[in-house]
Amino acid sequence: MSKTQTVEAGVSLRLVDVSTGQIIYAEEANGTAESTSKTVLGMGSTQGYDATLSDKAIDAALSQLVENIINNCMDRPWKSYILSYDDDSVVISGGKSQGLKTGDTFDVLLRGKKVTNPQTGMLIELPGTKVGTVTILATGGDDPNNEYSIVSASGNINQNSLSSYIVQEQGKE
Repeated sequence: MSKTQTVEAGVSLRLVDVSTGQIIYAEEANGTAESTSKTVLGMGSTQGYDATLSDKAIDAALSQLVENIINNCMDRPWKSYILSYDDDSVVISGGKSQGLKTGDTFDVLLRGKKVTNPQTGMLIELPGTKVGTVTILATGGDDPNNEYSIVSASGNINQNSLSSYIVQEQGKE
């Protein structure tokens, strides 16, 4: 005869923009833990309730949640912005800690039109249009907060409206 104890746990994560109340990211995960004891003809171990099963189930759920978050983030394209564009150099935000290295090439997109969703009242930015590319020449900065990359730029980029552009992984939207 065998006796199995099973515990299931679920965790939910919601990131909310406190200025608008909008949920900007949501994820859920479940985990299960079980313990089995067996007896044969009255011989063998018997088992009471295993209190550690709840911790094991929560641990499994949290591990699945972290894996889901990582997978979701890996599916999103890396994005950056043009910080400076003049005759001396073109500089974008981001550097070594974000995986940028000399020779990497990225698309430059003119930001898409912003429209209001009449159903939710929320502002939506439509996909942008590719207008050029940048290639990393060198990286600098001390930490992720102040890293930058010097790039060579090609295409139709207006130096007077840099906030109109996004630098993004090639081929991703």
